[in-house]
Amino acid sequence: MIIYRACALQTACHPINASPDKETARGMILQAIERIARLVPGTKHIGGDDMKLVVLPEYVLTNFSMGAPPDKWRDWAALDVDGPEYEALAAVAQDNGIYLCVNAYERDEHFPDTYFQACVIFNDAGEVALRYRRLNSVFTPTPHDYWDRYLDLYGLEAVFPVADTPLGKLCAVASEEMQYPELIRTFALRGAEVVCHPCADPLNLAHNPKNVMKQARAIENLVYVVSANVATHKDFPMGEHTCDGGSRVIDYTGRVLAEAGQGETMTAAADINISALRHYRSRPDINNFLTRQRTDLYRDTYAQDIWPKNTLADRSPSRDHMAGVQRDVIARLKAAGIIAGDDS
Repeated sequence: MIIYRACALQTACHPINASPDKETARGMILQAIERIARLVPGTKHIGGDDMKLVVLPEYVLTNFSMGAPPDKWRDWAALDVDGPEYEALAAVAQDNGIYLCVNAYERDEHFPDTYFQACVIFNDAGEVALRYRRLNSVFTPTPHDYWDRYLDLYGLEAVFPVADTPLGKLCAVASEEMQYPELIRTFALRGAEVVCHPCADPLNLAHNPKNVMKQARAIENLVYVVSANVATHKDFPMGEHTCDGGSRVIDYTGRVLAEAGQGETMTAAADINISALRHYRSRPDINNFLTRQRTDLYRDTYAQDIWPKNTLADRSPSRDHMAGVQRDVIARLKAAGIIAGDDS
């Protein structure tokens, strides 16, 4: 039997955006890791020895760029894959005997003029079990923007990584990527059973489409979702509690097993029963959606490009690049009659 406890650890973000210089900003990143290193042992102590997976929120080390020039954000906020920050986070995983999912901006020696947003899962020995770089973003460069070269360097398995571990088959996606059913389905068809989801979602009690989509992705792919939201942004000009609370653990039938309120908390923790999931996936049943996919029906539809690849292959990223690409896509889809024109 594979049963263990997972926690979406809701922690506060201390943004580096207003730092007076790079040295201060890099110091704040290390301070954020120190706070995580203090919180995780308590989470493990309360959760028990079977607390095996901890997912941290999105942007928890830095905040998002808030319009900072890409070259500055790369210099101030992005980590080196072999840098001291990742080493310190790996030590947190090893010291506590857990798998730890972290989200951070990072640099790549093969792409010296840019940065990516990564989800990294460290195993209980402090080794990298998985590195995923966000594929859907309107703010951050992605591997798709350098597609041909990225594939030549890393291959498709590195683009859609699934880690086969004693905790089941793990994958990770960032933030609003949960709203793209094709992405989660791709991971599920590569065997993923648990989706680690660092996010920084606005807390809207009246209408929260992202929470609906988290449950939908769990149901349609028969996966667990461990979604860790941030617990406030300190000294944040958009309102400290805009993104605060609602971290969740969702099972493969869409049931919310645990959900946190606001503030720093480990209460979004629940049992992950991989054996039960595998049994459910193995049954011929009307609700076994993963096995009922007739993917060949959609081959031609998905063969057409919507968002173009390689948009940054011959240029440096800029603040307005993604918005320009999206405007071009909208114009092209209107011309093709896929979306109707705006008569207003």
